[in-house]
Amino acid sequence: MTNYFKSFTRPHVLPHWYQDLLTAIPRIVCGYLLTSDFGSSKFGLPWSPADSNLHLFEVSFWFPGDVAEYGGIFKMFPVFFAWMGAFSEAVGGLFIVFGFQTRLFSILILLTMLVAVFLQQWHNGMWSMLPALGFAWVAMYSSVLGSGRFGIDYLITRSSK
Repeated sequence: MTNYFKSFTRPHVLPHWYQDLLTAIPRIVCGYLLTSDFGSSKFGLPWSPADSNLHLFEVSFWFPGDVAEYGGIFKMFPVFFAWMGAFSEAVGGLFIVFGFQTRLFSILILLTMLVAVFLQQWHNGMWSMLPALGFAWVAMYSSVLGSGRFGIDYLITRSSK
């Protein structure tokens, strides 16, 4: 189990440092935007907007209702899925910024963004889907590459090759 955990955490390191930097910039920017704006408006963090009236790790009162409108399993467990979606954006974005457990949180963010695209924004047109699509693309490549050499995952696993 520990070997699997290490191999899942160990990022791919590209041949040149600037290649890792070029893949880290969108990861860090998207993680920052997710945690500072998109996630913190739905999930209580110390920097959540004051007008949200959110306590620490609390989901916005309106969000489970929105999730329930997606139907199916989302209607059966709206609070759970609202909490998971808000958590993956707010806390997952923070983990993505620091490059810690990058693959795990990239997968959570990718799933959340696919739900946002296909169940929330699809009927609003392409322009409304662009933020979620952008986050999904960055989460997709981060789930494959990991954090590269610019993240905590690299620091944790570099000596254990």
